[in-house]
Amino acid sequence: MADDLTPFECACIEHGWQKPADFLRAFEATASLLGETATVTDRQFRRWRQPLPPAPRLRAWRVLQVMFGVHPTELGFPGPPPGATVGNAHLPGEEGTNVDRREFLNDSIGVAAAAGLPRPVKRLTPAGRDGAIGTAHLLELREGLRSLYQLDDSYGGGDVLSLAIRHLRRVRRVINTARYPEALGRQLQLLEGETAEHCAWLAYDADEQDSARQYWGEALTTATMLRDDSLEILVLAGLSLQASYEGRPRDGYNLARAAQDRATRYGSPTLQSLIGVREVRALSLMRDRKAATRALSESMRLVERDGRPRPEWAAFHGPAELDYCQGLHYMEIGHYPAAVAFMRTALARQDSAYGRNRALYRLTLTSALVKAGEADEAAAHAVESLEHLEEVESGRVMKRLIEVKDLLSKVDATSTRQAVEQLTEYAHAKGAA
Repeated sequence: MADDLTPFECACIEHGWQKPADFLRAFEATASLLGETATVTDRQFRRWRQPLPPAPRLRAWRVLQVMFGVHPTELGFPGPPPGATVGNAHLPGEEGTNVDRREFLNDSIGVAAAAGLPRPVKRLTPAGRDGAIGTAHLLELREGLRSLYQLDDSYGGGDVLSLAIRHLRRVRRVINTARYPEALGRQLQLLEGETAEHCAWLAYDADEQDSARQYWGEALTTATMLRDDSLEILVLAGLSLQASYEGRPRDGYNLARAAQDRATRYGSPTLQSLIGVREVRALSLMRDRKAATRALSESMRLVERDGRPRPEWAAFHGPAELDYCQGLHYMEIGHYPAAVAFMRTALARQDSAYGRNRALYRLTLTSALVKAGEADEAAAHAVESLEHLEEVESGRVMKRLIEVKDLLSKVDATSTRQAVEQLTEYAHAKGAA
């Protein structure tokens, strides 16, 4: 009978964890999310369901607090153990603030819904008493950020930026109005920093550079506060790319070196390879051919090495990106036929899921073809790129389109004149001419 159930058993049933195997899986997933090395056995779970359960150890205590969104003493446990945080995190003066469940759900899955992406299959459990939130809420917010990454890969930063800013506000509202244990609070702050960084990236891709700098600054503050190497590397790598894009290659190189120092300690060869590509870009713009070639060779070697897995945000880096980097390098030093060869290979290797990058690669290939004297083929690629651009909203891509149009307009040929006419019409329609 329900009256015979302990508070812990009732809470487990409410969350769908009445079977030991279900609870153990949820406990393991939460511990992994929090970076805790806590484990629990089937026997411990059965003892916790008893009327007078033994007190969990500190690490398990933290995991339970996050799993259920309430203080473990409310689940019938004695305690807390030494070192545990007794109170729930909240803003001073926000004692009566609750997170409205319907509003939270609408906000946190709004990004996926607006993008036409599938919603999570499993519905979240309601927020705990007094607006407490748990692991499920954090996972849902993380899924929102993951959806933004997917949208950016496919469509570029133009349309996605406003969604990302809304998601950042949503995360900050949860941080400042909800109740949660300290361990979960750190993960929420990290998510805030990662979301701010992604807002910066999207603003950079939309060619809104002042906004990008602002969000990267906010993300770097969070990374420094939390001492999180991965987030700090991500921000420095982004700032390096922006500096090179804005014609400040020396700053770009110094930022890439700072990121590389941290990436070496992080221990992921793929990540080091990605940062190396940022160094190559800056060195090429500085006309330091020898150093750029050396850095590019090292990046190609690193991507083949085994080591710590790359962070999720670095998933795009691979052979296509390295070919593209090498093509850009040859363009900077004036070896246009070689640039064409590498740009062709980069485009052929690029996954179709990366729609924005494919559009950028094709337009860059067009520029290389013009400079290599292959005007007719360049014109054909320029016109073909318009089909891909229909779904892409990226200020960087539009800027490259205008550059291609201007290059083609300097070549007196029927094919180039026709291509320029179509590119001009498209640019006018986009308001970018």
